[in-house]
Amino acid sequence: MELESLCLHAGYTPKNGEPRVLPIVQSTTFTYSSTKQVAQLFDLELPGFFYSRLSNPTVDAVEQKIAALEGGVGAMCTSSGQAASLISIMTLAKAGDHVLSMSSIYGGTFNLFAVTLKRFGIEVTFIDERSSDEEIKAAIRPNTKAIFGETIANPSMDVLDIERIANIAHEAGLPLIVDNTFATPILCRPFEFGADIVVHSTTKYLDGHALQVGGVIVDSGKFDWTASPRFEEFVTPDPSYHGIVYTKTFGKAAYIVKARAQLMRDLGCCQTAQGAFYINLGLETLALRMPRYCENALEVAKFLSTQDKISEVRYPGLESSPNFKLAQKYLKNGASGVISFELKGGREAGAKFIDSLKMTSLQVHVADIRTCVLHPASSTHRQLTDEQLVECGITPGLIRLSVGLENVKDIIADLTQALAAI
Repeated sequence: MELESLCLHAGYTPKNGEPRVLPIVQSTTFTYSSTKQVAQLFDLELPGFFYSRLSNPTVDAVEQKIAALEGGVGAMCTSSGQAASLISIMTLAKAGDHVLSMSSIYGGTFNLFAVTLKRFGIEVTFIDERSSDEEIKAAIRPNTKAIFGETIANPSMDVLDIERIANIAHEAGLPLIVDNTFATPILCRPFEFGADIVVHSTTKYLDGHALQVGGVIVDSGKFDWTASPRFEEFVTPDPSYHGIVYTKTFGKAAYIVKARAQLMRDLGCCQTAQGAFYINLGLETLALRMPRYCENALEVAKFLSTQDKISEVRYPGLESSPNFKLAQKYLKNGASGVISFELKGGREAGAKFIDSLKMTSLQVHVADIRTCVLHPASSTHRQLTDEQLVECGITPGLIRLSVGLENVKDIIADLTQALAAI
């Protein structure tokens, strides 16, 4: 099936007499007729459901749909995008290990990596994704377990050169993890360019309606865990699962099974059946919504570029963008719906502009069906120092605008009157 059809049909196929719409299986537990069956489930010898923390039929259907959209061998939904990023790393790294991350990533992820993972004993080094191959290779250590980046960085709007970074990672025997939240598989499928693991905050475009917090990890199944000496836990018996060797038992799905069997089992940051149902509703219209976001955003970005009160507009779809060439390679179907721009006058001008908007909502969110706006330096990235803000590509007057699905004339009219108020 093509992506448009997968959005509607992947993950759930009703049998004769069953509901056409994905049902909500609102149950924490599932019954079996013999202890042998339950034992086989706990030993990961049989597929099935026994406790909704680990797997639930409604959640499973959504996982299958997202895996199909990304072209992966399996997926695991989580309670949030942050949980997806956390588990994606902790499936690979433990205390004493190291991760290399691009510096222009979402502020919450930056803080997770710089502060919380450090408390767990995992050190993360940040590097500019525009660094040379030699500089990136020099930052890789013997204990490095992964390289992490975002397809479209939030909110700097830098486009990751996935193929280049993947080649560097693979040369060192490392997987590349890509946060594909802003692009979605409709605009970019990172696995096609060499990425090994994809994460999403499903809260954003995949849901699209600001209804349900969630995240997902998708496994490409392409990374050879047996070929790299860095991943002993994948190729040696797991004592917490009766000596299972993940690569032997699960083959290409070793990573995603390990993520579920160890990390979801122990951390418990699972998605709910009701939550998965809402996410699925968003997924069903994803292929319809993404082109409209891109069309509206490009027109708004061109408008903002003509305004004398704005010093810089960051949108990869603009020919003037330093990311335009990369966008032509990785985002052929559009550059998503998020724009960052710098107002002359810094923080005061930014506050006045935002307070003057009428239709556009001020909210700590992005990638909604409704246009919304945020000042990152005083909200999502508030915990970062000025130096860290610069590392993330953020300045005091930077505005993040998430263009929605309204008529673009109304969006531009609202922006025009707000700019006039400065």
